[in-house]
Amino acid sequence: MLIGILQTGHAPDQLRGKLGDYSDMFRRLLADRGLEFTDYDVEGMEIPGDIHAADGWLITGSRHGAYEDHDFIPPLEDFIRRAIAAHVPMVGICFGHQIIAQALGGTVEKFRGGWSVGANDYDLAGRKVTLNAWHQDQVTALPDGASVIGSSDFCPYAALIYGDDALSVQPHPEFDAKMIDGLARFRAPGVVPQPLLDRAQDRLAAPTDSALLGDMIAEFFLKPRKTKHG
Repeated sequence: MLIGILQTGHAPDQLRGKLGDYSDMFRRLLADRGLEFTDYDVEGMEIPGDIHAADGWLITGSRHGAYEDHDFIPPLEDFIRRAIAAHVPMVGICFGHQIIAQALGGTVEKFRGGWSVGANDYDLAGRKVTLNAWHQDQVTALPDGASVIGSSDFCPYAALIYGDDALSVQPHPEFDAKMIDGLARFRAPGVVPQPLLDRAQDRLAAPTDSALLGDMIAEFFLKPRKTKHG
């Protein structure tokens, strides 16, 4: 199954040489699960012309806000709506989680409660999981058709599912401890409060449930479904 990775941002230059870009992180997360990948630099306006150019789509994180005025956001929202209307499966992570909700009529805002960084605990379908997070924006109002399957006290809409059409999560299953440490050094100074960075550093060694999320994402893509194509 071919998955198109829609890159809405890129890893910091200082980290890319060692850790790769976001697309590389998703390839590692989803390796050996029957999926193949092709990349699109959506932030650079490389937006697929055909929603059926891949069998499924994965929208990455981004340093941009879904509500901000960037050239790539309106065509990406249109692509999301067309893909979901045709039942082409889509997964969104962090910004991807937010832009899917916004494209379908939900609300995304800069959260008044501030940032979430590093390892955090969530309830995912009744199971406690630990995943790395890096965000201030959140989905604050759900679109029609969205069901909550994951939450925390800080992030009540941490994971959403839209029937068989889309699955999205706010935290980053593709981020490992090295990525969180690198973001703390290269993107956080002067932006994220130091006490939150200290807490993230304290939990760098905490085991995460990224593999579980990798399984969930792969199973979502691979599940049998009908589409309007063919």
